[in-house]
Amino acid sequence: MEKPKTFFVRTYGCQMNELDSELMVGQLLKRGLRQVYNEKEGDVLLFNTCSIRDLAERKVMGKIGQLGRSKKKQIIGVTGCMAMAKKESLFKKLPNVDFVIGTNNITDLGMVLDNLIDSGQKQLKTDDQFEENLDYLVAKRDDKYKAHVSIIRGCDKFCTYCVVPYTRGQEVSRPPEDIEKEARLLADQGYKELTLLGQNVNSYGKDKPQWKELFHDLLYRLDKVKGIERIRFMTSHPIDITRELMEAIRDLPSLCEFVHFPIQAGSSRILKKMHRIYTKEQYFEKVALLKEIVPNVSLGTDIIVGFPTETEEEFEETLEVFRQVRYSVAFLYTYSPRKGTPAMRWKDDISEAVKEERLQRLIALHDEITTEERQGLLGQELEVLVERRNRDGQLKGRTRCWKKVIFPGEDTMIGTLQKVKIHSYNHQTLIGTQP
Repeated sequence: MEKPKTFFVRTYGCQMNELDSELMVGQLLKRGLRQVYNEKEGDVLLFNTCSIRDLAERKVMGKIGQLGRSKKKQIIGVTGCMAMAKKESLFKKLPNVDFVIGTNNITDLGMVLDNLIDSGQKQLKTDDQFEENLDYLVAKRDDKYKAHVSIIRGCDKFCTYCVVPYTRGQEVSRPPEDIEKEARLLADQGYKELTLLGQNVNSYGKDKPQWKELFHDLLYRLDKVKGIERIRFMTSHPIDITRELMEAIRDLPSLCEFVHFPIQAGSSRILKKMHRIYTKEQYFEKVALLKEIVPNVSLGTDIIVGFPTETEEEFEETLEVFRQVRYSVAFLYTYSPRKGTPAMRWKDDISEAVKEERLQRLIALHDEITTEERQGLLGQELEVLVERRNRDGQLKGRTRCWKKVIFPGEDTMIGTLQKVKIHSYNHQTLIGTQP
């Protein structure tokens, strides 16, 4: 098989997948391959996949299936959660796939390619154990001012609907010294904002008690990195959100006042069925404490509607949670059975029509709440990290609480923090001018 010269990467799913793609891009560039942004020009096509929902998998299967009808011979690889979940069965379902690499094997990409080229045989590499000494410094990032930084991989919570513990493995924290080293390097390269990533960042350090450094300790360490002006984190499990973390958000200048605080459902019975390990009442206690300690905090959530046996009354509880907490950001989904999860043993007894109707009601309530929130921001001055110029010529960026903002300004402002006075909004985007 001829050695490839170019590669194309398509990423599906979460920020963890985006970072994994950046790591693989860095490895391929180091090997002398050139990245292209049109799949027709790629000798290697890399699909970094997601398995969280059936729709995500079907998109990938459909796309790769289309490529199988192409006359051009390209090397096609599948990585990510779908690779881990389906393993060798992908070769049967998608005969044009040449290699499959699991989430724990992204550093093996070069070796897998070499073996494929030398032997001409399909390659499968899906180890169960995560390689802890992963070189994150090789990552090739497209963004110049914001960077994702992995701090912990895997999840030990085993929510009954979720495939992540099976596709990402158990929790493995990354050494704090390595994270700090990467943060300092990114600061030297001009990065202003870091987003700390993990399936559950709040569990950081619990698997390594000898370090005596938990998540809030790591935040105090990173706040001292000169040049990093903002730190975000996602995602969180409510059971592990501590008072110490809340006080860190209040006290650390770099730490943004936004917390992804996913409840998943408003009914304690459904939460128990989901194995979320907390009740609605316990969740409300933590939200109340966070709002007391950080009065200007904004909250985000994930919600699954139509979980098996969810009644109309229990869905109404979810609506009431929204009314009380008033989430600024929400990722809202209908329940999708995932093979291999405990929830598969229950009948998916809520019709798709009912799921969709409930989802639309929830979306409408969320739109109402966020519209009121944007109206409340009119006339206020907000700090914006300017990221780029949009197609209309306006500067574009985000506030500390994750609100999108556009305003007129000079190119010299890109990559800097600017004060913007909000005068209007268009859908989800705030519009302003400099005071």
